[in-house]
Amino acid sequence: MKKNNSILRFTFLVSGAFLLLGIISCGNSKKTSDLGVLEDSLAAQKPNIIYIMADDLTTQAISAYGGIYKDIAPTPNIDRIAKEGMLFQDVLCTNAICGPSRAAILTGDYSNKNGFYKNERGGQFDETRWTFPQEFQKNGYQTSLFGKWHLGTEPKGFDMFKYHNSAGQQGHYWDPVFNENGVDKVEKGYSTNLSTDFALTWLDKQRDKKEPFMMVLQYKAPHRPWEPDTKYEKLWEDIEMPYPATFNDDYKGRELTAGDTEMTMDYFSRRDMKLEEPANLKGKEKIAWAFYGARPDEIVQPEGMSNEEGRKWRYQTYIKDYLACVKSVDDNVGRVLDYLDKNGLTDNTIIVLTSDQGFYLGDHGFFDKRFIYEESLRMPFLVKYPKFVKPGSVNEDIITNIDFAPTLLDLANIKTEHKMQGESFKRNLIGYTSKNWQKGMYYHYYEFPYWHHVQPHYGIRTQKYTLAHFYYNIDVWELYDLEKDPQQMNNIINDPQYASVVSNLKAELKELMKKYENDKSLQDFRSITDTNFGSIIDREDEETSVQDIITNRKTNNESK
Repeated sequence: MKKNNSILRFTFLVSGAFLLLGIISCGNSKKTSDLGVLEDSLAAQKPNIIYIMADDLTTQAISAYGGIYKDIAPTPNIDRIAKEGMLFQDVLCTNAICGPSRAAILTGDYSNKNGFYKNERGGQFDETRWTFPQEFQKNGYQTSLFGKWHLGTEPKGFDMFKYHNSAGQQGHYWDPVFNENGVDKVEKGYSTNLSTDFALTWLDKQRDKKEPFMMVLQYKAPHRPWEPDTKYEKLWEDIEMPYPATFNDDYKGRELTAGDTEMTMDYFSRRDMKLEEPANLKGKEKIAWAFYGARPDEIVQPEGMSNEEGRKWRYQTYIKDYLACVKSVDDNVGRVLDYLDKNGLTDNTIIVLTSDQGFYLGDHGFFDKRFIYEESLRMPFLVKYPKFVKPGSVNEDIITNIDFAPTLLDLANIKTEHKMQGESFKRNLIGYTSKNWQKGMYYHYYEFPYWHHVQPHYGIRTQKYTLAHFYYNIDVWELYDLEKDPQQMNNIINDPQYASVVSNLKAELKELMKKYENDKSLQDFRSITDTNFGSIIDREDEETSVQDIITNRKTNNESK
């Protein structure tokens, strides 16, 4: 009888919630009051939270977002989160690179506030800083972290953690080293499957089931070098993958920015292309062989191919491996969802699926991320919470990764005295957007020249425009009209018809830089790029010296 009463109470709560959602959508006069009723009905709830983040996962690779791969490489389990929850179209990264994005997510603050600006020579995340998992732990939640961490210092706020601790904390796909609560151990198997194994074991056997939980599950995949699980290695061997519409971008009008990178189809390494390594290579010689291809004068392709044939061959190898890695991520998301269903946890568990930023899948002829351009700026973001979020809903508000922490705390009804730069979008999850909600976001990328030679830049992105200033050793502004030019092929910064738009956007950008306490001089910004804050790890491992080897190879070649 108790079980039946529990089901009736939940059914009434959900029905009432969605009835209120219908009321909210019908009349502006009642929006705020009815919203308050809905929030009050959930005020005593302590929902479980599973935050899933896949490294370098991009919207183009998720079939719920559409795109050219949706029928060839569907992601049914990730799509299920969208079908049963909300899909976000405009979640944007404040600094589109792994470590800085993770720091922004954990702290709810921009890089200039949390102190973690760069991956390369960016040092370690300051472990004394407040992070949202600490707040969950303090409020009685069982907390855990599994998978990729990539911030150098030991995770705080977790009852249990088990993170990748090799290759500069990037981790390996096969037989990786994991650090479990301070102790390193080699685990046999494929990293995506292993991270989920650890997570499900903790959920099933290693937590106090009387208390709510907050679990962070962060996959290495589909990060470079894109090594698929064995069963998916030849998944698309017999087909030619489609090419993005901007694959042959000639960078006209953007020669010094998009046209001057080391992340085009010409920069894949022997390791990326899965060439067989000669026997008996060790140490630096092994690394030098594997990373051949990372310099401008090093092209990896089979003998006898033309330049265009080689370029397409590299793309086909890359995209098939990348999407095969995503296939394993999707499988494992399905494992998590199935566990929740079978153990009666689905109704009171919030599922978040996201990435640390977007990624290029041959778009503009690129791989990697870093730019303010759409493919790297936009983060996939999907939320499922049966008690609160209407199934199949879509949100188009501008939200950034510094908004994640306050939102997760808000959804768990946790009050904190700690001030964050980000803001909660809890109400946006049920279709209510405040009149004061942000209409534009501030972006800033600092790292140069390693990796990939992308000019440091800052800018503003609104729903209609992208304005960016590239400043390190050039002085170039770019403007894109996202309604007329969604693929960002035409830099219209000097078009007189947009003069007032440029003026207004620069003023808005200046105000955002003040708001987020980053209205510094260009020299100050360049100094951040130039400063060596240290390594992300305190010891050398087999990939720590990659940059030195590549740099020395370039120097030696130039001296010949």
